[in-house]
Amino acid sequence: MAIVASMPRLNLFSSLPSNSPRNDPTASTSSPQPPIPIPKYPPPLKKSKNSESSATSPAFKLPHRRTKYYKPVKDGVLSSEGDRSVLVGENGVSYLLPGAPFEFQYSYSETPKVKPVAIREPAFLPFAPPTMPRPWTGKAPLKKSKKKIPLFGSFNVPPPDKEGAKYLEMTGPFPLGRFPEEGKSIKEILGEPLKKWEIKMLIKPLLSDNRQVNLGRDGLTHNMLELIHSHWRRKPVCKVRCKGIPTVDMDNVCRHLEEKAGGKVIHRVGGIVYLFRGRHYDYRTRPQYPVMLWKPAAPVYPKLIQEAPEGLTKAKADELRKKGKNLLPICKLAKNGVYITLVRDVRTAFEGSPLVKIDCKGMNPSDYKKLGAKLKELVPCVLLSFDDEQILMWRGQNWKSMYPEVPSVSIPAKVDDTNNSDDSGKLDDDCSDPDTNIVHSSPKMMSLWKRAIEANKAILLDELDLGPDDLLRKVEEFENISQATEHSYPALILSREDGADNIISAFEDSSPSESLGEDGTYTDEYEDDDEYEDNEYYDSDSSEEVDASVPLGSLPVDLIADKLDQA
Repeated sequence: MAIVASMPRLNLFSSLPSNSPRNDPTASTSSPQPPIPIPKYPPPLKKSKNSESSATSPAFKLPHRRTKYYKPVKDGVLSSEGDRSVLVGENGVSYLLPGAPFEFQYSYSETPKVKPVAIREPAFLPFAPPTMPRPWTGKAPLKKSKKKIPLFGSFNVPPPDKEGAKYLEMTGPFPLGRFPEEGKSIKEILGEPLKKWEIKMLIKPLLSDNRQVNLGRDGLTHNMLELIHSHWRRKPVCKVRCKGIPTVDMDNVCRHLEEKAGGKVIHRVGGIVYLFRGRHYDYRTRPQYPVMLWKPAAPVYPKLIQEAPEGLTKAKADELRKKGKNLLPICKLAKNGVYITLVRDVRTAFEGSPLVKIDCKGMNPSDYKKLGAKLKELVPCVLLSFDDEQILMWRGQNWKSMYPEVPSVSIPAKVDDTNNSDDSGKLDDDCSDPDTNIVHSSPKMMSLWKRAIEANKAILLDELDLGPDDLLRKVEEFENISQATEHSYPALILSREDGADNIISAFEDSSPSESLGEDGTYTDEYEDDDEYEDNEYYDSDSSEEVDASVPLGSLPVDLIADKLDQA
């Protein structure tokens, strides 16, 4: 190491750059040139004021979803581009196009029935502009085909000044927004009502099929109309599965499906709807609607929760909200569930309590707010709060029970037989006293008793002072009558002349969905057919209409014996 230290001007850290002395005249003052030259760009052009003011389309100036854009609106036209306009009315924000059969909306079934207060974005149409030569597909247009396309004679009558001229046109669907002039009405497309076995035959292959239209929190949207027609192109029935908020009011969903799509609901179970296209449906002559290219921003609606709701002061409303914090919810709703029985459950809960709470933990805030708005209209009720992801409702001042009023039953006090005549006089005074014991039965229990009496499952006793033996005798007599009523059924008696014909016709009209079981009996998957009775489009078979002339409590053998005795 001594030898290394004695060497002149030796740097032990040769890997580090050495700093040149400041006073060294040989050091160069110019910086080293970079290996790649820096490109020189022209200066940016100055934007003129005229270019900023001239905008091609308001759709390209779409603000962000979280913007503070707020514009109050009133009923009427917000903006218009010739025949195309944006309207505000009872159905919210709608779009009117020339030749359209109805006003277009983003959602037909889930639009609130309250008029909007303001909009969150500029009013513009979410459809493609009419100046586009073709729909935008993201690809260059195809080259002209060399194949000769056959032309067919047109059904349009030529004008009188061109007699003898023949118009030729190509086959294919009508352009967007145009409808056939000689179109059929909805009744003509549906045709004759479906028979019961036809409905079963159409529904059976779709029970295990996953080809369906999924209907979510937005309900029936505008673009679903074209999707339903694409399902009808291959099958006569379209399966629609509903989940979430629209399942609270399934009647509203079915009504909009029939009005906007043009079909007929032939079967509904839970949140699944089967939509029939019609006997005379033609996919080529279907109405074609323009597709929405984006989802418009939802307008601003009035607040659902008020500090002093209808018929309440602020102090009374706060007191009800405090009571509601300790109230147990009647149910716990899951996300994307089926809430068909929710309205009925809330109405039943209001029979026993003026306040009802529903637990909605885990759901989106917009979902349970829409749910509260629907319950406010369908139950009806007054919304108090959405705190802690729970819906608190009050039944209101004008609430009426679902069940009829039940007369009060007075129970007289027990009297000892050993009392003298003076005590009997006191008894009369006690009976006239208004403080006697009064028993009020539940309205729901009275309705259940009434239903059981009408179904011959219960009996109403005329005499109340019955002994044990007399009461047992009444019970045995009623037991025999109820068993005979339960096991009796109408009998179909056929004569020898038309008996064979009726049996043959009944066999021909039998349902194809019936199958022979292992025990040799016919089994049917569709045992509960009560929903078809209220459907106007459903027409039952003549073989299923049986004259129920057998009196209750008697067997068919008794009726046959009476017929033979009369003969």
